[in-house]
Amino acid sequence: MLKKLFILIFISFTYLNAQTKEPLIFYVGITMIKPMQELSKEFEKTNNCEIKILQGGSQELYDSIKLSKIGDLYLPGSDSYIKKHANENIFLDSVFVGYNKLALIVKKGNPKNIKNSLDELTNPTLKVVLGNAESGSVGNATKKVLTLYGNYKEAILNTIFLAPDSRNLIQSIKENKADLILNWHATIFWDENKDMVEALEIDEKYTNRSKLVLTLLNTSKNKPLAKKFLELASSAKGKATFRKYGF
Repeated sequence: MLKKLFILIFISFTYLNAQTKEPLIFYVGITMIKPMQELSKEFEKTNNCEIKILQGGSQELYDSIKLSKIGDLYLPGSDSYIKKHANENIFLDSVFVGYNKLALIVKKGNPKNIKNSLDELTNPTLKVVLGNAESGSVGNATKKVLTLYGNYKEAILNTIFLAPDSRNLIQSIKENKADLILNWHATIFWDENKDMVEALEIDEKYTNRSKLVLTLLNTSKNKPLAKKFLELASSAKGKATFRKYGF
């Protein structure tokens, strides 16, 4: 997967450099794609640039940044990725754009009558899918929350498989592969999901409410333009766009 993503970055960069418009490359965790796409379209129109958004699990994206040394902005599903690698001379300016939080997610109408309790993740009568802690922010957050709650090992043993990211988690519900997942709450706001799934909100102390920070990369070849996008994303209009998608 990492190799494929690296190849995609290389191809994208080569293609964009051939254009007359200024190229920008953004690494964005899957859950935040919708607001970033909306803001990017607006930004392109007024700044004579072309933005390529590379999406994936937050850890996977970070690994690609480090390998390729290409790109302008990084938006992981939690600021923990920025803090963890703060001393590696990769990140520059950051701006706050909203919050991510976890929720139990089920099929629309909750046909299994699942309770809004993390105990349900260890219910052997349910098909449970969780995020992989090694590939994305949702899996990492899941591990933290369920370890705090005290049932992480039991929940992992009760899963039918681990999903690499938030999109694959939500797909498992939509495709009837799972009855219950623990995912980022914002995924239920996507147009393609909102009529098929619903959230069971859990106790606030177990939601892993995480700051979302959009960060300038040291590898950026057009820092002034990338900083201009940071200003848009952190403006009242930018934050309103993120709120619209559940952040």
